Amino acid sequence: MEASSVSDFNNHKISESEIITKILSGQKELFEILLRRNNQKLYRAIRSYIKDEHEIEDLMQNAHIKAYEKLSQFRFSSSYSTWLIRIGINEALARLKEKGKIININGEFQRANSNSILEMSDTTQLNPERKIMQQEAKLILETTIDQLPIKYKSVFILREVEELSTNETAECLGITVANVKVRNHRAKSILKEQLFDLTKNANIYEFGFSRCDRITENVMMKIL
Repeated sequence: MEASSVSDFNNHKISESEIITKILSGQKELFEILLRRNNQKLYRAIRSYIKDEHEIEDLMQNAHIKAYEKLSQFRFSSSYSTWLIRIGINEALARLKEKGKIININGEFQRANSNSILEMSDTTQLNPERKIMQQEAKLILETTIDQLPIKYKSVFILREVEELSTNETAECLGITVANVKVRNHRAKSILKEQLFDLTKNANIYEFGFSRCDRITENVMMKIL
């Protein structure tokens, strides 16, 4: 499908239901629009469970393919993204179970690995120092989120990062709306505690090598 036609569809805000109806009627090339619109959400949902980038891409492809193969079963009572995320999460859980990396502890899934949940915003207008500061802040936040128990982390990512509704999050994760609210509140509480603890670390306000070098150089030029 040509890039121009994809952008035309996106610019005209064609509805999901219209796209799906057209795909089912034979316009398979329009499935690319659903991929582009939902890749970020699907990535973050799967990233809540698995951190290896190659595995995430593999699972994303699997989820998209399964969604396409089962598209005729899609019911328009919920959004396509919610339905797709549910498929992606099931793929991630199945992969973890296959690899023996998943353990059920009091109804909670734990796993091991490590990569990046949050996409960087456009930093092209930032100076190098600001870019470094933003990257460091992003790393601190990602590290803190990664330390959340997965039952809280998955809810937090869908609700606060992807901004899904409480009902959509409940549907994606197969839990009640009440559980979504409780887990999201708990996730926020844990994050606040952990981020506050970080501020007690003497290294959190480190001056930074780039600024240190610049200030040192400037001062030395003036006194020599």
